[in-house]
Amino acid sequence: MRIGLVVGPDFQMIGLSAIAAFEVANKRAGRALYELDVVSEEGGMIPSSAGMQVLTKRLDEGAYDTLIVSAGLEIPTASPGLVRLLRSSAQHARRIASICLGAFILGDAGLLSGRRATTHWRYATALKERFPSCRVDMDKIFIEDGTIWTSAGMTAGIDLVVGMIERDQGSELARTVARSLVMYHRRSGGQSQHSVLLELNAREDRVQRALNFARANLKARLGIEELALAASLSPRQFTRLFRAETGTTPAKAVELLRVEAAKLMLEQSRLPIEEIAREVGFENRERMRLAFTRVYGDIPRSVRNDAGPLATL
Repeated sequence: MRIGLVVGPDFQMIGLSAIAAFEVANKRAGRALYELDVVSEEGGMIPSSAGMQVLTKRLDEGAYDTLIVSAGLEIPTASPGLVRLLRSSAQHARRIASICLGAFILGDAGLLSGRRATTHWRYATALKERFPSCRVDMDKIFIEDGTIWTSAGMTAGIDLVVGMIERDQGSELARTVARSLVMYHRRSGGQSQHSVLLELNAREDRVQRALNFARANLKARLGIEELALAASLSPRQFTRLFRAETGTTPAKAVELLRVEAAKLMLEQSRLPIEEIAREVGFENRERMRLAFTRVYGDIPRSVRNDAGPLATL
């Protein structure tokens, strides 16, 4: 299968990291499953946003099974020539994808019309406004809609490529590639772009220690006393400091961590929902359902169904 990474001036180097997953797949399979090219509209040397230049082939020099469009740190506008090339390629390629802001280039080429797509959460509203016929889902790591694949920001491109490898070669090789890349865990396309720990934005070391302790011990009792002990504070001091740092209560933060962990397990395993509830510290399935409704406005069964069939670690 011939893979082309499409780049333009000031492209983000992380796009090269994404297609490196195909190279690892070749290595682990012991044969050349994928042939990799870096391509551009005119070919030749293309400067990245970091200043490094990459030698590219002309996009129209060959036929590709898969094209992956990368972009830079700013919202791009595709040139008329690139639009023509992508539209032509879409008639023959098995799939065309984008990483991060590359979705805007696919949109310029008319490839997102009537499709579901995602991009970096910071620019999702701009994508909706620019391409109103596209159904933008800002909370997904990547989306496969027929022949069009789109990923969220930055490292989500690696998740997208590992998802492609799974689609092409099966879950065993995809897991092997993920382990070889030392990915902390495989993220399914349905997984949220957001992290509870990042959203809480705790800067104080003692609050961070308590949050890390909670995340590592979700199945245990996580009351004020246990969290305060992890933070080396009295319960009263801890509660006051925690709210000042995060803007929420320790109990609410623990619920968010448990729901986030349960959502990941729903998306990336086939464990029964009752068992997942116990594993993340909910007393029963109904308690977890109520928590999901509060946090996501949805129930666990719907979250699992939306995650799709891609197997993950």
